[in-house]
Amino acid sequence: MSHTVEKIGGTSMSQYAAVRDNIILGHKNRLPVVGRIMVVSAYGGITDLLLEHKKTGRLGVYGLFAANEDGQSWREAMDVVREQMLAINQALFTLPVNRQSADEFITARLDTTQRCLDDLQRLCQHGHFSLQNHLLTVREMLASLGEAHSAWNMTRKLNEDGIKARLLDLTGWNLPEHYSLDEQIMAGVKDIDLSKELLVATGYAHCKTGLMATFDRGYSEMTFSRMAVLTGAREALIHKEYHLSSADPRLVGEEKVVPIGRTNYDVADQLANLGMEAIHPRAAKGLRQSGIPLRVKNTFEPEHSGTLITGDYVSEKPCVEIIAGRKNIFSLEFFDQDMVGDFFHYETALLETCKRFKAGIITKDVNANTITYYLSANIKNIKRVEQELNRLFPDSETKTRKVAVVSAIGSDMKVPGILAKTVAALADAGISILAVHQSMRQVDMQFVVDEEDYTLAVQNLHKCLIEVHNHGVAICAA
Repeated sequence: MSHTVEKIGGTSMSQYAAVRDNIILGHKNRLPVVGRIMVVSAYGGITDLLLEHKKTGRLGVYGLFAANEDGQSWREAMDVVREQMLAINQALFTLPVNRQSADEFITARLDTTQRCLDDLQRLCQHGHFSLQNHLLTVREMLASLGEAHSAWNMTRKLNEDGIKARLLDLTGWNLPEHYSLDEQIMAGVKDIDLSKELLVATGYAHCKTGLMATFDRGYSEMTFSRMAVLTGAREALIHKEYHLSSADPRLVGEEKVVPIGRTNYDVADQLANLGMEAIHPRAAKGLRQSGIPLRVKNTFEPEHSGTLITGDYVSEKPCVEIIAGRKNIFSLEFFDQDMVGDFFHYETALLETCKRFKAGIITKDVNANTITYYLSANIKNIKRVEQELNRLFPDSETKTRKVAVVSAIGSDMKVPGILAKTVAALADAGISILAVHQSMRQVDMQFVVDEEDYTLAVQNLHKCLIEVHNHGVAICAA
């Protein structure tokens, strides 16, 4: 089939008119409505209320229920979700009959969910039942509410506006049996004629193994990726509220950043490692292996062609495409004199400990007797890692400190002297470099700096590696 599969992010979903005019109809009505599958996220902020806030960690319904302190807190959080969802319905639907249907749909699901949680909480007060054994199922059930709400609303609203659309509910609500993700998707699309109608699919998809066990908040990207692969899409698109650009405009300035015209999946993986996902790496893998190009577009600038990501792309001339980075990183320096000649034993223990306490590894340094990991985790888990290593290796020494990682990334960075130039630019700005990493693959350089130097480091690297070149409307324009 000559069709596209497109994912719409939560911030974009919260602005229906922009989605309809800029994504569905296209700039100046240039796009065909049919021949497309839309995989939609929950409205902005809804999943944060249902689970936990993605950035601050503030507990939502799931977090409060999992804490199991009392039944009142999670019920109050559920009331907040209900109020917010019904407020969205009120703002979206002008026809009373459609608003009533929308309210009835999501209210029924909220009521069922609350009854399930009430019953489960009562059940787990008995000593033979453990709440921990059911928490992943609870998390999946709560997550499904956000996408079911937004997908149902969008389908009904598009039809209200004269655009023929059909809902594909992949949440598995009330299904008599469980299916794999691929089976769920293929069963949903088998009777769809994309030449006659637009398909709107939920970003959450229920399956036997559970998407959230592996992908957690990246589940909608996996649904999107498998939908594209299984249906043989000619192109996959992600619609966001911003361009994939040469740096964060909030740090560098909107007038200085340049959109990326083309890049490859290697670059997308480097961004994901820094927490700046264009797409989840596991979701990108399926697209890459199937030869499906991925395009990232700005919902609010539909005339721009966006960023085209393919597996084989390499820039015509070696260059830096993006300056990215991450704050709130902890360096964990582990020293043991006995490590010399027994490196694998030590690193295996370090890796298992980091995994156990959910400390993500951004990068690392190694020498004869020292391993330094740069970890993404909260201070509580960092302390747990440190304590466990001291227990396992009582003669060792560990040191931790707060740092930031700043990275220059590109599909081909084989530029003679680029490392020396970059180090000099940071030194001239008075920035002390704590560590440097450059691999033979030549797709990124990473600099570890003090956290207070993060913004200045991004600005200076962008100035010396990006701004000095006249890239025009986009770097490596498609």
